[in-house]
Amino acid sequence: MKRFFIKHSILFLCACQIFAQRITPVNEGAKKFEFKYRENDAYRILSTVEEDVYINGIKHHTSEILNRVSVKVTSVDEKNMTAVHNGTFMTSENSVLAKTLGNKTFSYGEEYTSIFTRDRFGVYTIDDKYFMPVVRDVPVFPDREIAPGEKWTYKGHEAHDLRRIFNLEKPYKVPFNANYEYLGAVTENNRKFDVFQIYYEMSFSLDTSRMAQLGEMPETTTGFSSQLVFWDSDKGAIDHYSESFKIEIITNYNNVMTFIGTAHAEITEFQRTATKQNVEEITKKISALGINDVNVKSTDKGLTLSIENIQFKADSDILLESEKLKLNKIAEIISNYPNNDLLVTGHTALRGDERSRQELSEKRAESVAQYLIQLGVKDNYHIFTQGKGAKEPVASNNTESGRSKNRRVEITILD
Repeated sequence: MKRFFIKHSILFLCACQIFAQRITPVNEGAKKFEFKYRENDAYRILSTVEEDVYINGIKHHTSEILNRVSVKVTSVDEKNMTAVHNGTFMTSENSVLAKTLGNKTFSYGEEYTSIFTRDRFGVYTIDDKYFMPVVRDVPVFPDREIAPGEKWTYKGHEAHDLRRIFNLEKPYKVPFNANYEYLGAVTENNRKFDVFQIYYEMSFSLDTSRMAQLGEMPETTTGFSSQLVFWDSDKGAIDHYSESFKIEIITNYNNVMTFIGTAHAEITEFQRTATKQNVEEITKKISALGINDVNVKSTDKGLTLSIENIQFKADSDILLESEKLKLNKIAEIISNYPNNDLLVTGHTALRGDERSRQELSEKRAESVAQYLIQLGVKDNYHIFTQGKGAKEPVASNNTESGRSKNRRVEITILD
């Protein structure tokens, strides 16, 4: 069974028991809830999923999945109270085994872009060429005031990407009825939120009889989700939510895969970093701090600090002390962006075989990321790593000066 299908189902399919979290909402009377949109608003959704995976009733492994969504509101229709959102979706996964072996950060996964419109009640309008987000029309509020204890139901659907498994060119849409209850208001960390309980079940099947030549594939999928959503009425947006879930997949070979776990998500507003002004300001700070061999540039992911000729012990991922001093100074700059995640990318010169270059670039990115974590710049849930080997040179590999530029680590302050 391919994890691609499972991971993207897990993100939002969800299921299970009622939360152990205890809250005592306060009845503040009936309120009307609406999404509030402002042009150029930018926000990030970071969700962490912890799940146990069972195959035919036997526990196989435990995984931790990190989903990062970066969204910008590109336009707002004030008359119809709708907004166009431009989003980038990324999923990464660590198994308990991988973390035990020392891979403590999340590798930066495959990205998906999406453009969609959402109205003030939460209803989506999205073209079939986009496969994200998976869950749509959750939450949706009625066009009236809601009192604590009041319940309502609204249709939603999930859009699954089955291109790689079934060669389906459009999202496979699975409808469901979401059941809502407004619980009341709570105060957390001196902030007031309105709390909603959301629950839905879903079940869908695919006719795989014509696809037997493709091998094992999911035939029936069932699941349910129980969520607590904490709403910020001042901002007109979700602040965070918790979820408990269970998913069961039966394949055409009669194998049963079960996924049981919990999820937590935080939604954070942030400022775009990849601006000309920021590039100029950080370049000046680097010069003032006396940091050599560091270039600053704007990229499609954010603002990147490229540390060229970074020094490790020969053919290893062990940082030299001189490079740690350099990273100490760079950490001062990065700390000015507390709400932005980091992506650390390792690069090598064209030396050795492709596999060894790839492994070395990944290990060196991990080494730099771990040092930044030690400095307290970010925790391991807000810093990602990836290795590029020698695939993206910035200079010729025919000279030593060129190779030294290509042996680099890039730290991107993500938008």
